[in-house]
Amino acid sequence: MKTVNELCRTILESGDLASKLLSPRDIPRLDDPMAPALHIDRPARGPSIRMRGGSERLPRLGELTGEGSRAVTLARFAHHEMMAVELFAWALLRWPEMPAPLRRGMLHALADEQEHLALYVARLEALGSRLEDHVLSDYFWQHVPAIEASANGPLAFLCSVGLTFEQANLDFSLLYRDAFRAAGDEECAKVMQRVHDDEQSHVKLAATWLARLKDPAQSDVEAYREAVPFPLSAARAKGRRFDVPSRRRAGLSEEMIEHVRNARPYERSEP
Repeated sequence: MKTVNELCRTILESGDLASKLLSPRDIPRLDDPMAPALHIDRPARGPSIRMRGGSERLPRLGELTGEGSRAVTLARFAHHEMMAVELFAWALLRWPEMPAPLRRGMLHALADEQEHLALYVARLEALGSRLEDHVLSDYFWQHVPAIEASANGPLAFLCSVGLTFEQANLDFSLLYRDAFRAAGDEECAKVMQRVHDDEQSHVKLAATWLARLKDPAQSDVEAYREAVPFPLSAARAKGRRFDVPSRRRAGLSEEMIEHVRNARPYERSEP
C-alpha cells in the first residue's frame, strides 16, 4: 500500500479479515493528494464474516466465568472494532476535503482499532473460538445513511462515532475489564484496559474537531445535539457505570459530561 486511499479502498472492498487489518502505519506518506470523494454503501464481507441484522445475546457479567460466555462477549467487541476500522476508512474516502490534521488523527484511530481487533481475535483463539463462529450485527453500519445525509457529514460522523459510540466505550471497557478480572481472565482484562486507554484519545479527537468545525456561536452540547443523527443521542454515549475522569482526560467539557450523564434513553442501545 502506497497511499491512504488505496488502503481505505482495500479495507472496504476486500471481504477477508486480513485485509481489514492492513495497517496504515506502514504507509510512508499519510496524506494523499486531493482525490474525488468516493461513496461506498457497505463494506465487502466474505461469507465467514458477513453481517446480519441481529446479534447474539450478550452474556451477563456474572456469566463471564464460562469460556463460552467470554467468547461471545469478545466476538461482539471484536466486531465493533472491525466496523470502526471500516467506518474510519469510509469517512476518509467520503470526505477527502477534511483538514489534513483531522485525516491524520482519523487514520491513527483506524490503526488503533485494527490493533484492538487483533487483540480480541487472539483472545478468542486462546478460548478455542473464532470471530466467524458468531453472529455479526451490522449495528454501526445501520447509522451510516443518516450520517451521510447530514448537512455537515464530517461533524455528524465525529459526533456519532467519536462522541457517541467511543464515548460509551469509556464506560463499557472499564466495566468489562473488571468483570473479566473478577472471572479470573487477566489477559482479557488487560485488553480492555488497552482499549480504554486508546479510546480516550479517540474521544479527544472528536471533541477537538467538534470545537473547530461547529458554529462558534454554539456550545459543544448544542453542536452535538444538532449534528448527531437520529436515533443516536447522548443517551447512547454512556454505559451503566459512568466514568467522569476518563471523559475529562479526553477533553470533554463539564457541560458535555453532565449532558451525557443526565441523558435519558428513548431506544435500547447495544454495548
